Parts: sequence; structure tokens; C-alpha cells
Amino acid sequence: MVRMRSLLAVVMLAGIYSLISAGLFLIMDAVDVAFTEAAVGAGLSTVLLLGTLALTGCRQVQRQHSPMLPLAVVSITGVVLIWGTQDMPHFGDPQAPVHHHVAPRYIEAAPKEVGVPNIVTAVLASYRGFDTLGETAVVFTAGVGVLALLGIRRRRRAGEHKERQQ
Repeated sequence: MVRMRSLLAVVMLAGIYSLISAGLFLIMDAVDVAFTEAAVGAGLSTVLLLGTLALTGCRQVQRQHSPMLPLAVVSITGVVLIWGTQDMPHFGDPQAPVHHHVAPRYIEAAPKEVGVPNIVTAVLASYRGFDTLGETAVVFTAGVGVLALLGIRRRRRAGEHKERQQ
């Protein structure tokens, strides 16, 4: 996908990859993650990218500038991110702080309090319900904002088209 010139093919392959990922999450019993991946990754993102391609075109334009500045910015950002993770506990470390504060209570109390066998689903749907609602509101607001911007652009184009005809 990185080397393809057809942006339409890239968008379609990314959507297919997201859908396959959602299927893998479903097989691993992470239904909540699978639903989110299918809705946002394969659904919403693909639709928004196809809408963008409808407005801008499906072929990548040859670049007019040197890629050194973007490469430098990405490299510096990557180094800073890697440096920022140096003091994190190792993956799966049983002595990590997260395993001693909140996690034991969730593991012990979630099946009794929520009644859902999957602890991740119990945490997201019950304990972090307002947080999940807030995330949904942010995604919805972003979608409405994009649609509003697209509507303004279409109205401007229609007005410019009418002016040219006169």
C-alpha cells in the first residue's frame, strides 16, 4: 500500500485490512474492540477517505519539494516518542503499578457487579461508560464538522459555477 500510486486502491485495501482485523478481534473474543474497529476503521474512515478522494482526485501527484523536512520531523518525533517510553515498565511485568491498583479490583468485582464474562467489555461498558460516551460524542462531533465543511465547500463551488455562467 505504501508504494501504490492509486489512492482509491489504498483506501479500499485499508478498509479491507480493518475489516479483517475486526474479524480477528472477534475470534479472540474482544467483541467491543472488533465492533469499534469495524465501525470506525472499516466503516467511517473508509467512507470519509472515499469522500475526500471524490473531492480531490484518485491519483497521487508527483511531489514538487524535497522530502527531507518531513522526514526530519518524523524522525525527531519518533526519537522523542521512543525516549519517552524508556521509563515504562516492561510489557507483562507483574510488578508494574497498573497491576497493583485498579486491575485487581476490576478482575475480582467485574463479573459480580456487571454480569459480563469479558472483563474488557465490563470495564468499557460499565466502569468507563461515561468516558466511552464522551469518545463517541467527540467522533460524532468530528463527523458533523467534516460534513459541515464539505457542505460549505459545495455551496461555494455552486456559487462560483453560477457566477461563471452569468
